[in-house]
Amino acid sequence: MDMEAQRYVWDGAIPLQIHLHESDVATLPAPPPALILAPRIGYLPLLASHLKPHFSSALPPRLDTIWFEYKGLPLKWYIPTGVLFDLLCAEPERPWNLTVHFTGYPGNILIPCEGEDSVKWSFINSLKEAAYIINGNCKNVMNMSQPDQVELWRSVLNGNLEPYRRVSTKLKLGTVGDEYAAKLNLSGETDFSGQVKAGRVPVRLYVWIVSEDFEDLEDAPQIDSWDKVSYINRPVEIQGGEGGRCFTLHDAVKSLLPEYFLDKSLTNEKSLTVGDEHEQRVSSEDASSDRKAEEEVENSSEHITSCYQHDDAEIKLVRIQGIHPKLEIPFSWVANNLMNPEHFLHICVYLKVPQANTMS
Repeated sequence: MDMEAQRYVWDGAIPLQIHLHESDVATLPAPPPALILAPRIGYLPLLASHLKPHFSSALPPRLDTIWFEYKGLPLKWYIPTGVLFDLLCAEPERPWNLTVHFTGYPGNILIPCEGEDSVKWSFINSLKEAAYIINGNCKNVMNMSQPDQVELWRSVLNGNLEPYRRVSTKLKLGTVGDEYAAKLNLSGETDFSGQVKAGRVPVRLYVWIVSEDFEDLEDAPQIDSWDKVSYINRPVEIQGGEGGRCFTLHDAVKSLLPEYFLDKSLTNEKSLTVGDEHEQRVSSEDASSDRKAEEEVENSSEHITSCYQHDDAEIKLVRIQGIHPKLEIPFSWVANNLMNPEHFLHICVYLKVPQANTMS
């Protein structure tokens, strides 16, 4: 991984202006909004330690679990803050105006969150999933010592890259390697882990499908319901492109959306679903944890149903770590340099599809 790119990911932050919801204002006048620079790789519930003191004079005596909304949409706490911003703000809003609640947790929309512990275990489970995708088992994550586990989580919590690197090298997750990535690494430096892996990349794809066209991002429609967002949790295997060309970000997105981009040369079902690794042999001591990781990967995808015509889909926007990369960029570089600390690459896509036509 390029150290400059990794530092960019870890230093990324979003200015937030957080308002206390009027239903939680127990004492007038209402307090001013809180201004916070939130880490992109962080999670919204982790801001509670800053927000409770700020709003303490106005809060009711009995508090519920903290939760956030944006324009009426409850925000999923287990999605990194930067990913939420990239997905929900086609035209970046700075500061990002959010509303915080300390009562009335919407359990019908959001899964339960018990504060930092819930966020921590969600992170660790994602790390297990990534390890399973990359190595075929999650042995190294499962065998982390307690001190290493604490140091790894604290490094993410506090945004400290050096201790994170110190622990993560022991997990031996390596980096994706191909001839194109090698050509890009002109300095001759190796990844900090010293390992190069062939190409199974853990990816989480967030797809917002729109039927109307728009030229300017400020005209993009607003996401007002999670039902309108498709969440795809599949690995991508870097393949050689036709005619010896490199496997690009465009190829990767198309391979994750075979319902809309029919291309047999890029779509390989065995490389897209971890379920096809079901016959993989694992040691008896790892069998239970590996099966759990496999089930997480299989069950956490909300697959897009094939109810649209395929030939007119158009990618309107791809955003990763706050940037709008060119679709022709080698996917190996994207995977190696823009992944989150849990070793998943989060990709937000706005996909224009003509008015839905139900297929018989």
